Amino acid sequence: MKRFLLLPILLFTTCFLFAQETENTNVQGTFKDTRVINSHTVETVQARKLDFRIGHRFGDLNGGWNTFYGLENATDVLFSFEYGVKDNLTIGLSRTKGAGPLKALLNGSAKYKVISQKTQNGSPVSITLMALATASTANKSAVPDLINSFEKSSHRFAYHFQGIIARKFSDGFSFQIMPGYTHRNIVTNEDENGLLSLGFATRIQLTKVIGFIADFTYPFSSFRNDNDYYPPFGVGIEIETGGHVFQVNFTNASGIMETDYIPNTQSNWGDGEFRLGFTISRMFNL
Repeated sequence: MKRFLLLPILLFTTCFLFAQETENTNVQGTFKDTRVINSHTVETVQARKLDFRIGHRFGDLNGGWNTFYGLENATDVLFSFEYGVKDNLTIGLSRTKGAGPLKALLNGSAKYKVISQKTQNGSPVSITLMALATASTANKSAVPDLINSFEKSSHRFAYHFQGIIARKFSDGFSFQIMPGYTHRNIVTNEDENGLLSLGFATRIQLTKVIGFIADFTYPFSSFRNDNDYYPPFGVGIEIETGGHVFQVNFTNASGIMETDYIPNTQSNWGDGEFRLGFTISRMFNL
């Protein structure tokens, strides 16, 4: 009789423990990659893994046959390494060509996931903090008063700080909001050193391995509203193949890093001023 009484108690205890574990489980794969075209996502690189990434932005498609629809021109190129110190902490180092006034950019970044979305009880969103520092390694210009004349060493540097708030609504749909602040140590007389922005990004799962991705960033700047600058906007397809994530995209942003494309996008989708881009990410276990 005692054995029959113990059986339901054991089953109840097992179910209770399983339920508690389920309630505290973190939601996985809000986004498949650490990037959505231009923007960082809420995702960090797992501990002891290294993400090697190559990114490319071509020229405007409206260049026509003379530039092979932009494919013969490279507005920006990225080579980067990002390492997972912990599951929620990533550090990165990258090199970009640069598409704005500053060229030959060396970029250092850090991402820390503060809160993870829970499957049931707990936080309904994930929150990640991201910091980026960019330094131009280009030679000084001999022309005075230009931004790249670098009268001070500090004029080579720009910074970006961002909070990323994301939610995975279902296996097929994720969305995030990205308030950010960009600071450049040197700008033209009319421009602002500090620039607030607000971004949005989404991923829609189309098949088991293919997803539609899009992002948009709006810089709050009266100078940009009056001087033919445009919010960076991109759409693309993301393909996951084992250890690789491959993106093909179209965007009006020429630059790849936040310190470059947020303040410097002067291409307009409406005028056909957008370009093909791609990103290849390969994950290594260390």
